[in-house]
Amino acid sequence: MTEVKRLIKKYPNRRLYDTCTSSYITLGDVKQLVLNSEPFKVVDAKSGEDLTRSILLQIILEEETAGMPMFTSNTLAQIIRLYGNTMQSIMGSFLEQNLSAFMDMHKQLQEQGQNVVGSNNKFVNPELWAQFMSMQTPIIQSMMGNYIEQSKHMFVSMQDQFQDQTRNMFTSFGFPEPNKDFSKKNTKSSS
Repeated sequence: MTEVKRLIKKYPNRRLYDTCTSSYITLGDVKQLVLNSEPFKVVDAKSGEDLTRSILLQIILEEETAGMPMFTSNTLAQIIRLYGNTMQSIMGSFLEQNLSAFMDMHKQLQEQGQNVVGSNNKFVNPELWAQFMSMQTPIIQSMMGNYIEQSKHMFVSMQDQFQDQTRNMFTSFGFPEPNKDFSKKNTKSSS
């Protein structure tokens, strides 16, 4: 059974029409659908083209320009450099899996916090919870630092495996194995 998606039509005047509620909605309303984990699809009212990704990017742009941005200029530049690169498809999957893992960790942290204080505790309000979470930031940053270090080691290992497989593939086709001494001499002579 396929999941029924909420259909939102985008008209040429940039207005968004929610076919589920039979009313016009704003980008803020679409953002709320995302926050509520409600599946939806945005299509061009005339052509039927899927515009969901562009609407989500528009929401991200609005979030990045208001308040505290999530991405630094350096991060955005690095993402741009990946477009057209051979690693583009791998990086998209990598980011998606890591964001999913991060969201799972975040959900577990929230559930553990609720278990500690109890879900019906009237003394725990959103402000108090925000203060508690802000005190946890150094711990979370440390955990993320360890995770990133492990990821770096994994990428180096993948690169080594890829180089070994490439070398084996070329030598099996009869190509001579690259002369490591020759490449070292060339780098010395060009310096």
